[in-house]
Amino acid sequence: MKKLIILILIFFSMNSFSQTINLREKAEEIMQEGKLLYRLELAAWHGSDIFRNSFQENERIGGYFSYVDKDTPKCLFFSKGENPRVLGVVSFGDISIVETATIDFKERDFRDFEKDLYIIRTKALVEVQQDTLFKSYSNSNLNLIPVFNKDGGKVYALTAPNKEGVVLFGNDYVLTFDREDNLIGKKQIHQNLIPIYFGESEGKEVVATVHSHAPGTGDFITPTDICTLMLYAKFAEWKRHFVISGNYVSIWDVETETLKIITREDFEKMKEE
Repeated sequence: MKKLIILILIFFSMNSFSQTINLREKAEEIMQEGKLLYRLELAAWHGSDIFRNSFQENERIGGYFSYVDKDTPKCLFFSKGENPRVLGVVSFGDISIVETATIDFKERDFRDFEKDLYIIRTKALVEVQQDTLFKSYSNSNLNLIPVFNKDGGKVYALTAPNKEGVVLFGNDYVLTFDREDNLIGKKQIHQNLIPIYFGESEGKEVVATVHSHAPGTGDFITPTDICTLMLYAKFAEWKRHFVISGNYVSIWDVETETLKIITREDFEKMKEE
């Protein structure tokens, strides 16, 4: 009987330890994807301003997208027409320092991986314009972020505000492509748009903000949430952001840019303490 009790205790201890490790791994996985989206979106922000201010033929620009090449964020601009070409590329030594940017105005054909990114972005844009799954809201834009790896491609669609004083979570989507650039899936990540306003309470320090996830969104903070927080939370002077689901609580530390995921049960215990 004693042996049985000891074995049961060992089993539960191992299960608890395994769960902790899994939550750490899950947090790292989400954080890596979110930070990649942040780098790509910030490269697009800065790259668009830099290129348009320097390029002499802006009427030729058909669009742009960002990618990371050997850890260097780049924003590529392509021409209009049925057979577009690369018009130029803005590269960043440090994405957070605009002054590190350099511009290559050499007009050329797409490289293979650039062509893949262009194709899935173009197909995603058609879906966004035609499918009623994708919603648009006033005072906001739906930004497309293509990502490609050995397993295929994804295009994230994020809703960004075009006015100050608000951070927008939700109304985000992901479209999935196979290695041949065929669309194989699309889904809405959050079920609605979640605006959180800031700057309205002068003199009051905002310690933390929060939004919740419905079952359809999932148990954890999403990569799009991480991207949004990295783009706007410091500007809003937030300290932490909590994402609460039925089973877990994701805690994003704005200052250290780190993520911790704990169970809802552990979170409730922390509140009681």
